[in-house]
Amino acid sequence: MEEFVSGSEEQTLAWARSFAARLSPGDTVALSGNLGAGKTVVCRGIALGLGFTGDVHSPSYALVHEYAGGRLPLFHMDLYRLAPGADWEEIGLDHYFQQGGVCLVEWAERMPAGTPFTWSLGLRAEGESLRNIQVTEG
Repeated sequence: MEEFVSGSEEQTLAWARSFAARLSPGDTVALSGNLGAGKTVVCRGIALGLGFTGDVHSPSYALVHEYAGGRLPLFHMDLYRLAPGADWEEIGLDHYFQQGGVCLVEWAERMPAGTPFTWSLGLRAEGESLRNIQVTEG
C-alpha cells in the first residue's frame, strides 16, 4: 500500500494524472470515501491523465458516464444512489467491466462482495483542503 497526502485540489488532480499512467486496458479502480473526500476530483485527474480533454462530472444520477478520445476508453460510475442489494448485472454495469477500457467506480463498496478490482483508492478528507489517498493494488 502507498499513501499520498494532498494539500489542494490542484495537487490531487496532479497526483491522479500521474496515477493514470499506471492504468492498462481492463483495469478497474474502486474509489471509496465519504462525501466530499475527493473521489470525483481523482476521477477528473485520471481522465486528464488518459488524455480526455472534456468536462468530467460525477454521474450520480446517470450511474455511468463514458469518456472517449483518450489513451483508453473511460467508464466513470457513481453508485451512491444505487439501492443496497441492487442487481448490478440487471442494471448493466457488468457490461462496462468487459469493454477493455478503465472503469472508475465511486462508492465501490456498493458493488457485490468479491468484485475484483485492479486498484483500490481510499480517500479521506482531513479538514478543508487536506486529502489522504491510500492506494492498494490488486
